[in-house]
Amino acid sequence: MPNNLTLLDLAKLNGADAVVGLIEEVASVSPEVTIIPARTIRGRSYKTVARNSRPSVGFRAANEGTDATKSNFTERTVECFILSARVEIDKAIARGYEDGEAALQAIEAAGVMAAALTTVGTQTIYGDSSSSEGFTGLQNLQAALGNDIVVDAGGTTAGTGSSVYAIKAGVTGVSYVYGNGTTFDLSAFRDGDATDAAGKRYAALIADLTAWIGLQCVNKYAVGRLKDCTADSGKGVTDAKIAELLSKFPIGERPTHLLMSRRSAFQLQVSRNTTPSTKQEAFTGILPGVPTESFGVPIIVTDSIVDTETLS
Repeated sequence: MPNNLTLLDLAKLNGADAVVGLIEEVASVSPEVTIIPARTIRGRSYKTVARNSRPSVGFRAANEGTDATKSNFTERTVECFILSARVEIDKAIARGYEDGEAALQAIEAAGVMAAALTTVGTQTIYGDSSSSEGFTGLQNLQAALGNDIVVDAGGTTAGTGSSVYAIKAGVTGVSYVYGNGTTFDLSAFRDGDATDAAGKRYAALIADLTAWIGLQCVNKYAVGRLKDCTADSGKGVTDAKIAELLSKFPIGERPTHLLMSRRSAFQLQVSRNTTPSTKQEAFTGILPGVPTESFGVPIIVTDSIVDTETLS
């Protein structure tokens, strides 16, 4: 059975109670981070193999031989990269907080966890393949995998582009990998010294957040992209464009999710014509509900996808 555990599941199984609470509190920031399956590995990288072609099979006549054939494979490496943050609270401020030090620590812990999920969400979409400090995101992976699962919405206004990603989430598609056997490690606050902008030191409460994280996508048919969606007339997101994107996936590789921005979701919403059933509806105007799926594929609306992409 495929491993479809999410980040939240892993944190619960690992017994990281404080982290579980934080993830549940701030998960809405970047929903894709908790929806895309995740798994932990003991080390920080591993190798996997992708089949590029199957053995040739064909009919033959009686008493005729068959040519030898075999599969063709490509070895790929999946790496985890360090994600970290350091939280410092002036000890005097913490002691003077009305609800106590522990309450202020909880506020800062939730804040750093939200920032971490936002960073991972942005990296998931736009991670630069030329950077050695973080994993490659979907935009670069889609091109690197060499598939043709791309539809151009045709937007022309520079700097106003957005994309919709159709992904097949799972261990044989898109998934997160957390190294060193754990997910996010948020240390308890401890006494220490912090330094101000002038280099002067003061007593502080300090906590560190660390994770080793990577994005696995070794299946060339696990990512598709509807690109150059803009606010130009007729260049936004519609069910017709999504249908064209889905038609490019081979049978058996149907996407599990559609990731899009709030603007793209709105464009899809208003593109769905609804015929008024009463005079009152015709007078006031009605709109379909916020889209939750297209052709049976769930829609995930995320702020990790921006509406200011460079047109390609």
